[in-house]
Amino acid sequence: MLEISKTISLPFSEIEISAIRSQGAGGQNVNKVATAIHLRFDIQASSLPDWYKERLLKLSDRRITNEGVIVIKSQEHRSQERNRAEAFDRLRALILSVAVIVLPRKIRKPSKGQDRRRLAAKKHRSQMKALRKVVE
Repeated sequence: MLEISKTISLPFSEIEISAIRSQGAGGQNVNKVATAIHLRFDIQASSLPDWYKERLLKLSDRRITNEGVIVIKSQEHRSQERNRAEAFDRLRALILSVAVIVLPRKIRKPSKGQDRRRLAAKKHRSQMKALRKVVE
């Protein structure tokens, strides 16, 4: 089970993992060993709560396909185990990112004290710059 939060966890049967060969430099190791991890997670077929699914599908992320499948490729490390852990961490972070509800900012005008301090700071800065001028 992949634990997303204290209340939500995903069974590994819902996550499809395949090992592929990594790209880029790495010497002979890159040609022989499949260390990169390709993770696929179908949002619709998962056991996530419905509002998680809705928010994930609305998310404009390049890792989510039009069919609603999250595709994560991890190839940063030289070992398959570390890449697998990295892919799981990225999936967990993506799911947790939609769990945070951002409240709209309440627009308020500044208090009288804040306004007074701002104007005093502007006046002080103006006087400091005026003292730099050459006296005629």
